[in-house]
Amino acid sequence: MERRPAIFCISTYEKGQAFLREAAALGCDVTLLTIEKHANGDWPKDSLVDFQTMPAGLTPEQVLNTVTYYARTHRIDRIVALDEFDLETAALLREHLRLPGMGQTATRFFRDKLAMRTAAKAAGIAVPDFSPVVNHEDIRHFLQNTQGPWLLKPRSSAAAIGIKRVGHPDEIWPLLEQLGDAASEHVLECFVPGEIFHVEGVTWDREVLFAAAHKYGKPPMQTMHHGGVFTTRTLDREDDDAVSLRTIHAATLSALGMIHGVTHSEFIKAHADGRFYFLETAARVGGAFIAEVVQYASGLNPWTEWARIEVARLRGERYHLPELRQDYAGSVICLARQEQPDLSAYADPEIVYRLPKHHHAGLIVRSDSAQRVESLLESYAGRFLEDFYARMDVPDRPTS
Repeated sequence: MERRPAIFCISTYEKGQAFLREAAALGCDVTLLTIEKHANGDWPKDSLVDFQTMPAGLTPEQVLNTVTYYARTHRIDRIVALDEFDLETAALLREHLRLPGMGQTATRFFRDKLAMRTAAKAAGIAVPDFSPVVNHEDIRHFLQNTQGPWLLKPRSSAAAIGIKRVGHPDEIWPLLEQLGDAASEHVLECFVPGEIFHVEGVTWDREVLFAAAHKYGKPPMQTMHHGGVFTTRTLDREDDDAVSLRTIHAATLSALGMIHGVTHSEFIKAHADGRFYFLETAARVGGAFIAEVVQYASGLNPWTEWARIEVARLRGERYHLPELRQDYAGSVICLARQEQPDLSAYADPEIVYRLPKHHHAGLIVRSDSAQRVESLLESYAGRFLEDFYARMDVPDRPTS
């Protein structure tokens, strides 16, 4: 009997359930490694052949030891990191075990903000002015020759975690002194006021097969650091912004070397000149229920398609997109004062999903009109502030 392909998944956050189910449904033996904190999480254990936990906070090298010990008695054909903060560990494991997929250098272009900016700029893609945080003379020159404010960003973080705003050149030095040896793990960038957009993509054999352009309500960094209600929505596919975003998105993924997989990429349309600038990208599914927004608008679930891509690569088959729908969708989400927010007053027929998460209020709407989705989200965002909104300070570092 032919052995079933074995996919080993890692996630230090509770996510990716649709990936696990689909990979199993396609005939793979799926194992999940997560942290002990999530041992009783909402995992589809009936789709898994094995479920392993590890302590939180292990170094990549310690995870390597954990996985290689497991591999003594279990075969592994593919390693998949379901969360962004596990991508580098997965790359280390692939290289050590000599398995196919993105290695450490390739992964850096989708994790390291300095690496992705350097590669994009070299390919002629517009990016905000930036500087490595290494040589102090170079930093002084950058601050003297660019206009503030500036942002000091961790090179390998996500969700606006750890970003510091610098209003005057003299403010940077105490921050760098405080960071010590970790200073070089940051990038210094000019703050560009503008509207933030994101593109959810599916790539196969270096070709972008699917790219859905979306627009955030308030910039994610603003809602993370200053509070507010998070919204995002599908752009009208024929809108000039959507067309431009698909173009720069494809050019960016080509410059960064994306071959197969799903991506979540962010761009800013500057108030000053109306141009799109590349901000960052990641080789994973977008968070904050963006996958559900994409699915309700297009019929394509990025988690499911990611699993299909991995299985197609395993079997030497060609991946094909599913049949797509041409609707529009958007989400409105906030932290809630109530443990179980009552959303019964929100009853428009366009509502297709209600967020099942404690101390969170959230809705997804769908329509055949992009304008109708936009109108609903604007109305709901204001009502959410009154009905549910609560604020919690953003952490300086990620917590699973």
